[in-house]
Amino acid sequence: MRCVVRRSRSSQDGAWLADRNAVAAVSTGRRMPRFGVVGYAPLLVAVPLILVMDGCGKAQADPQAGAPPAAQVVPFSDVALFTVEHPEQFPLATATAHPSASEMIVTGTVTPDLTRNVPVVSLASGRVVAIKTKLGDSVQKGQLLMTVRSDDVSGGYATYKMAVADEVLARAQYERAKDLYQHGAIALNDLEVALDTEDKAKVAVDTSAEHLRLLGNDPDKQSFMVDILAPTSGVITDQQVATGSLVQAYNTPYPFTISDLSATWVVCDVYENDLVNVHMGDTAEVRLNAYPDKVFRGRVSNIGSIMDPNIRTAKVRIEMQNSGLMRLGMFVKASFRGQVKEMHTEVPATAIMHMHDRDYVFVPAPGNRFRRVEVVGGDVLPANLQEVKSGLQPGQQVVTNALVLDHVLVQ
Repeated sequence: MRCVVRRSRSSQDGAWLADRNAVAAVSTGRRMPRFGVVGYAPLLVAVPLILVMDGCGKAQADPQAGAPPAAQVVPFSDVALFTVEHPEQFPLATATAHPSASEMIVTGTVTPDLTRNVPVVSLASGRVVAIKTKLGDSVQKGQLLMTVRSDDVSGGYATYKMAVADEVLARAQYERAKDLYQHGAIALNDLEVALDTEDKAKVAVDTSAEHLRLLGNDPDKQSFMVDILAPTSGVITDQQVATGSLVQAYNTPYPFTISDLSATWVVCDVYENDLVNVHMGDTAEVRLNAYPDKVFRGRVSNIGSIMDPNIRTAKVRIEMQNSGLMRLGMFVKASFRGQVKEMHTEVPATAIMHMHDRDYVFVPAPGNRFRRVEVVGGDVLPANLQEVKSGLQPGQQVVTNALVLDHVLVQ
């Protein structure tokens, strides 16, 4: 007698064994219990299983039940490969080798040339009564910056007037002594003493007058104000005074600092491992963040001897001529060219397509197809060429106008 039992098997329970009592119940026609299978568990994935009872009461799989269909592997399509009907419409160009120096890009800031910073020193102590300029203004040499009311000027005029009075008296005494000496009324020694007194009085007058001129005052025109003038032309980059504040003669902080910004410094941070690429006298290309399309050139004038212990960088100073666009504190990017030449690839500039912040070229493939290849573009070269740093080798062919081919593919 042949008995067929159909049930489901769960992948969670593994291989189940058929209950012999359930099989026997089916073979004798009795009613099978509701839960006649040992090890019942909730079915997750049901797989039909056909069991056939052989003569010994053992369950066997029915070979006629049918095996699952064979798996078919469907290859993924290459999204970078495109087919065109007329590939001859897109001319090709051969990439060539281009030698160039290695490049290192660092960040920095524009700072004033310290050798061109001139402090404005007040020669008299006193109170500021007027300020004619302020921070950021451009000034010319000799321009009035501020006015100070000073007791030093009052004392200077007093000293000068007393020196003048002493000199008048000394000159009169000398003239009298000379007349007496000529008439034999006094000795030669008395005449020499009078002459010495006259000479000393003249020195005192000249010294006191020069002191007033140093303060900016005319000895013949009494004034108690001191005018502070610009010692050089430039831009006021620091101001430490206001109207009503006190200033001390020959003392810091200085009221103003004037910087000549016709030449500036660019100070960059270069990592320790990259210092081998920087040398004294090297030419550096500087791009301002505010004007990224403009390139300025400078010369490396100093490589710091002290490393920053926190970020392991050294200060590299670049001397620049300022065309008027550079402002103190601006952020810049500086490019240093290495001494060793490296070989790169160059292609027509139109062969490189910039898309989603990446560069691509199209290279021919068999069967009227083109493959889009990602590259790393470099500098723009003369004759409408562009450098390719990686992704393309010399000798490979590329489509000369990538944008035209991309437009055709989109359509």
